[in-house]
Amino acid sequence: MPVAIITGASKGLGRALAEALARRGWDLVLDARGARRLADTAEVVSAHGTRVSVLPGDVADAAHRTELVAAARLLGGVDLLVHNASALGAEPLVRLEELSLEGLRRALEVNVVAGLGLVKEALPLLRASRAGTVVAVSSDAAAEAYGTWGGYGASKAALDQLVAVLAVEEPGLRVWAVDPGDMATDLYAAAVPDDREPRPEPATVVPGFLRLLDERPPSGRYGAAALLDGAR
Repeated sequence: MPVAIITGASKGLGRALAEALARRGWDLVLDARGARRLADTAEVVSAHGTRVSVLPGDVADAAHRTELVAAARLLGGVDLLVHNASALGAEPLVRLEELSLEGLRRALEVNVVAGLGLVKEALPLLRASRAGTVVAVSSDAAAEAYGTWGGYGASKAALDQLVAVLAVEEPGLRVWAVDPGDMATDLYAAAVPDDREPRPEPATVVPGFLRLLDERPPSGRYGAAALLDGAR
């Protein structure tokens, strides 16, 4: 069975992706900082008969990243790496003049440095896979200038650039940055707690990610909404 590592898998998009892949028979290595919610996710996902390894921890910790890849190796390798874990830099979001440098460093560490660190750990196994794939969960804040989203957006823009360069350097892999669009997640609620506008559940964008895996278009940046529209 193919093996995927998904970071930030205890809730939101990470959990929705894990459930969808489990239904397709993927074995999974799941990571998140919240041990209890991660265990809940594992229980739901393993009901599909898949093998699931759960490792609570902080993806910004190099030792934790090594453990994730080691767990995947025990399951047979790494066919898909999804870097979904994210940090905002401030909760709620603030203007740049109020953004602490520590908060910015945290966003860069989780969203960019940890993403590259995990890729570096997993790269030999990804290269060995017949369909090695890296998915970096991006944001429209990486490409558009929204007030208060500067730190988070800058970190996601940096992640997009790393992914684009990785695609050039690793032509044997598929490397996608995917903007899932607005979703009803705890991350968004923490970012803008006063925004009560309804937003789609993360599970509604998962078919866009699955379409990428099914059709395997060239490496690049994709929007989940556009992928869903194209599938209709």
